[in-house]
Amino acid sequence: MAAAKIKKGDSVVVLSGKDKGRTGTVLQVMPKDAKVVVEGVNVATKHRKPTQQNPQGGIERTPAPMAISKVAVADKDGKPTRVRFETKDGKKVRVAVKSGETIDG
Repeated sequence: MAAAKIKKGDSVVVLSGKDKGRTGTVLQVMPKDAKVVVEGVNVATKHRKPTQQNPQGGIERTPAPMAISKVAVADKDGKPTRVRFETKDGKKVRVAVKSGETIDG
């Protein structure tokens, strides 16, 4: 399996869909499903009945998973960029294609 180009904690830009252009932080990556959960993006609402744990009830808003192909890592200027891998000092690091800056490491 190939190394993950998008990881938990990355700042990403949404490339398509109803949230196109919005940015957020990756909360969870699901590589087997090729999905990613981004904070504040693709928010699903669920109407909850009052229960003993939640006596108020109401509308619950949670970010839903979206396809990993719909997001790209945000460069330092906030624009989307692709990611490539390079070896620096014997370590494999992620590098932004547009700026050439190291993303981690």
